Amino acid sequence: MALKIHNSYSRQKEVFKSITPGHVGMYVCGPTVSGESHLGHARPYITFDIVYRYLTHKGYKVRYVRNITDAGHFEEEGREAEDKVSKKALLEKLEPMELVQKYTNLFHWAMLQFNCVEPSIEPTATGHIVEQLNMIQKIIAAGYAYEINGSVYFDVKKYAATHEYGKLSGRVIDDLLESGSREGISRELEGQSEKRESVDFALWKSAAPEHIMRWTSPWGEGFPGWHIECSAMATKYLGAEFDIHGGGMDLQFPHHESEIAQSTICNHHAPVRYWMHNNMITINGKKMGKSYNNVIKLTELFSGNHPLLTQAFHPMVVRFFILQSHYRSPLDFGSEALVASEKALKRLWEAFEVLGKLSIDNGQLATDIELNDKVLKMVNEFQEFMDDDFSTAKVLANMFELAPVINSIKDGHIKTTALAGSTLALLQQQFTFYLVDIFGLTSMVSSNNNTLQGVMELLIDIRKESKAKKDYTTSDKIRKQLNTLGIAIKDEKDGSVNWDLN
Repeated sequence: MALKIHNSYSRQKEVFKSITPGHVGMYVCGPTVSGESHLGHARPYITFDIVYRYLTHKGYKVRYVRNITDAGHFEEEGREAEDKVSKKALLEKLEPMELVQKYTNLFHWAMLQFNCVEPSIEPTATGHIVEQLNMIQKIIAAGYAYEINGSVYFDVKKYAATHEYGKLSGRVIDDLLESGSREGISRELEGQSEKRESVDFALWKSAAPEHIMRWTSPWGEGFPGWHIECSAMATKYLGAEFDIHGGGMDLQFPHHESEIAQSTICNHHAPVRYWMHNNMITINGKKMGKSYNNVIKLTELFSGNHPLLTQAFHPMVVRFFILQSHYRSPLDFGSEALVASEKALKRLWEAFEVLGKLSIDNGQLATDIELNDKVLKMVNEFQEFMDDDFSTAKVLANMFELAPVINSIKDGHIKTTALAGSTLALLQQQFTFYLVDIFGLTSMVSSNNNTLQGVMELLIDIRKESKAKKDYTTSDKIRKQLNTLGIAIKDEKDGSVNWDLN
């Protein structure tokens, strides 16, 4: 079967054909490392890890680019420009790049816990200022951007006159301009807006004197807009047109809509063939947000240290829970759902381990033709479902139907001879391949298991010995490195040392 992908731009499934045969260029919007990764980061990066793994399995050489946003990223809609990195650096009394490194390390650690494959290239916004400046100058030269007070804005109204602005997100440009005009009146009275139209977005923002992160540009010192970062990095590493652009549904507008506009003008070509967006998550039926007090950090999820959680959840439980729903379906997190998912994964993993121990006689003919055909059909559907827009949920549903068959063979209720040797071999091979290699699942181990406890005790002993020898460099290094991994060490007054996932 040919692989079909639901294209968010056309709103329909399309047969996937890469621009260069045998090669795929895929860009996924990465995190803004101004804070610790939370539950909202889990779904897109696990989703596109599956896409990456499956495309590789299909024989493609995939260049997977996932950026790190370590500068700018200010809000555009009805708010003053706010650089999240600079603001958080001031709050934590850290140098901006020190803050960025801290949360980049934590993000990488979380992705490792989820068993996500590392991207081919992980560019940073601050490492590509030159590319962003060049792109902005091209857009200005083309007549689609204007400079005012040291800031540069993209002229959306002019672009929309000849291009389909809003098609990806389903926005109507006339409605945006009308609502923007009403909003602009109040913003003008408050002296907050310098844009011609409120729908225009910043390509470059002039930096106030107190602004920490700033670069020299033809328009004065400032910092890049959020959208231009991704366009510049995607263009550099994947070209003017590439195959797949992924991200959460919340990025469709204004981020991805703006990417399309600025890349089209700069490169004279629509940038992406297939847009893919995972749906949003809710927590106990509510949107995740600070106002709801329900933002769950990944370290809190793994440790259970959050009022909405009844226990700690292993990263594989979270990964498995995400894969049980189609990536384009809404997904509601909650302790009860995760507990149920933990039990389900345990049952499935036990069946997988049993399957690996079954002996196979390749010359054996099936004695139960009906069961043999049923098993063959369900196994062959693994690829069929994945080729149908990465339907991980359907593959797992088949695995759960196969699990009782596997367990019945183990218990002797179904004889091994009921299945042909070739069928049993295929079941063993495909079950293992999809569960482990494609879905990236590994054996569940509790966050506070004996192995981790032993490692921590060893590190604490080494740290104590270092302090006794007045080797404070080593003892401080152990504490700081563990802290970047989300593990806090606390020296008690009585001389004891405690640790916990923070």
